[in-house]
Formats: sequence, structure tokens, C-alpha cells
Amino acid sequence: MSAPGPGNTSPGKARRTRSPSPDYLRLEAPKVSQRSTSPVGTENRTQAIAEGVRMILENLGENPDREGLLKTPMRYAKALTFFTKGYEENLRDILNDAVFSEDHTEMVIVRDIDVFSLCEHHLVPFYGKIHIGYIPNGKVLGLSKLARIAEVFSRRLQVQERLTKQVAQAINEVLKPQGVAVVMEASHMCMVMRGVQKPGSSTVTSSMLGVFESRQATREEFLSLIKH
Repeated sequence: MSAPGPGNTSPGKARRTRSPSPDYLRLEAPKVSQRSTSPVGTENRTQAIAEGVRMILENLGENPDREGLLKTPMRYAKALTFFTKGYEENLRDILNDAVFSEDHTEMVIVRDIDVFSLCEHHLVPFYGKIHIGYIPNGKVLGLSKLARIAEVFSRRLQVQERLTKQVAQAINEVLKPQGVAVVMEASHMCMVMRGVQKPGSSTVTSSMLGVFESRQATREEFLSLIKH
């Protein structure tokens, strides 16, 4: 009998075990609570942010009452609310009905998922692409949900290292697969517009769990498949 390949734990069917429910609260950390989306809550929050932006403009030496800036505080408040809409979403609602039983035991990869986020250190953007792969263990996830997971976590104040790890841990916790691999490549405006001011630089982070961490051949197969 031939030895199982890197995506198999045995030559037979995928192992099926009854696993506990995902610990969504732990996966969502450091998010403290779900942001209100009620009309009153949204209006109060937007107004409070706009007042803060007006104060910032004044302290920068600007006149927030001039024509070009008159509506800027409210515009920015609404934009910032959208940039951070991940605080209004949670994994349980997104993934609850998208996990399916399937005997597929080879690698599943969705690559080149565009992500946009805000660096929590300077509140300036970083953006790029994320590549996600996993090897099922009796369960698969709807393909669009892989992109949704990346979107939920990226639309919060972030650091790239944590974002990469959160995506991998969420998939690992929900599916209990043989392994999960996530690689993210991004450009950070905090390195381009300030600080070292190095346009064209990119940051690459990865998170390898399960067989992707323990088996070099599996890891190398994933890395070769996400190359352009």
C-alpha cells in the first residue's frame, strides 16, 4: 500500500469526529463587543466622531468652517465607520450555515484576495492580498466565506501579523482541518508616507497550522501554488 500524500491522513475516507463548537469570543479578540448598527446608535457615533475630526482640523491650524472643509468632519466620520465595519460583523453569523460535510482531502486554496485595513498604530491604511489554503478533514467551507473571513478581520484596526494569524485560527477552529496556511503581502502607508518613507516596499507574513507547519512538502506545495 502506498503512503498517503501530503493532503491525506489515511488512504481511506477522511476522519470524522464530533468536535466542540468554535470559541467565537476568543477568535474575535481583541474586539470587545459588537458595534451597534441601530439608527440612533449610528447617528450618535457618527456625530461624536465628526466632532472629534473638527477638533483635529482646528488643532492642525485649519479653519473647519471654510468651504472645502465644512462637510469634511461628517464625511470622514462616515468613511471611518465604513473602514472599520468589521466591528459590526461576527464570525458566528457569517459562517454558521456555510460548513458542509465533504470527503475531499486535498488542498483547497483561494488566492489573491484583496484586503484593506487601518494600522492601529497610526490609523493609516495598509493594503494588499491574502492567500488562504486548507486541507479538509471531513468538512469544507463555502469558498466565498474564506474571503469574508479576511474581510471581517481586515475591516478593524489591525497589525498585519495579527490579521494573518486571526484568519488562520478562525478557519482552523471552525473546520478542524488537517491544516491551514495563510500568507499576506501588503504595503503600509506608515512606511511610505512617514517614518522611513520607502515606497515600493512590501511586508509578507504567514501563519501555518497543522500539516502545513509539520510537513515541509505540504508547506512548499502551498507556497508554489500561490505564486503567480
